[in-house]
Amino acid sequence: MQKKLATWQLISKSLLQNIPVMLLYVLESHGSSPGRQGFCMAVNLTGEMEGSIGGGIMEHKFVEMAKELLRQEGALLSIRKQVHDKNSSQQSGMICSGDQTILLYQLKPADIDVIAAIINAENGVAVSEKLIGGTLILSPSGIAFSTDIIPRNNFIIHSEKDWLYQEVLGYRHTVFIIGGGHCSLALSKIMRMMDFYVHVFDTRADLHTMIQNNDAHEKTIVDDYRELENIIPEEQYIVVMTFGYRTDDIVLRSLMNKPFKYLGVLGSQAKINKMFTDYRAEGINKTLLDRMHAPIGMPVKSQTPEEIAISIAAEIIQVKNADLP
Repeated sequence: MQKKLATWQLISKSLLQNIPVMLLYVLESHGSSPGRQGFCMAVNLTGEMEGSIGGGIMEHKFVEMAKELLRQEGALLSIRKQVHDKNSSQQSGMICSGDQTILLYQLKPADIDVIAAIINAENGVAVSEKLIGGTLILSPSGIAFSTDIIPRNNFIIHSEKDWLYQEVLGYRHTVFIIGGGHCSLALSKIMRMMDFYVHVFDTRADLHTMIQNNDAHEKTIVDDYRELENIIPEEQYIVVMTFGYRTDDIVLRSLMNKPFKYLGVLGSQAKINKMFTDYRAEGINKTLLDRMHAPIGMPVKSQTPEEIAISIAAEIIQVKNADLP
């Protein structure tokens, strides 16, 4: 999402300066296509570019095509299917297999308000736990934006003159990081890069790394971690990395009974063994314990805060993408 923001900003700047500008958008992709659905880029008549539709010779060909079309007069819209196989009549020049359907659309001055709405949605706004976004709509009629939020992206095509593409805009995933130390600082940066909305909690208002954290979208100081039970909504990604065993325990007891997409706790194997032994002795449901990721992160022998953050981020992405084909 943040990568796409630069594309929309170039389009906005070009329209405001009356510079012809073309939007290139991957509407659909299959197989090993380097340009996945939702990849996009902008090319204007002065040669400025932002974004990508997959790179390589295929992207170069489309950039040159866009420049040539921009030299012509009048708004243009067309879709082109590219097959990454040299034996195909629609071959892209790449041999990675798969295919992608790409839209070329020359933006019109009347599109400026739509682009502004898209930029606002891509910037992301949070009101309590609700993230404000919307839906990008591409069709033979051009580009539109709706404040309605659809469940998932979709592309339906019957012919070159009868098709519809819809994509969810704004932050679709939130990670709640409990604890604002050095690992939290590193994780906030990585999760923001992966288009997660990042909300960090701590009990220490004067904590240097909490103050230093400019990557978190929200930072909240609570008096007691027990408050989280009523603050963090269900079905979220939760990372527990407070300053010690006692506070980790308070957080887990407050949240473990909630339905969650991901709940992980940072700590040594010895610490986790003791914690879970105590939980089992108390009769805490085994199913709840089995759902937790503890110790947190992929087993890559991480040492530094940055390595730990990468291992955690990889595990979260694995969970998030588990149902993808």
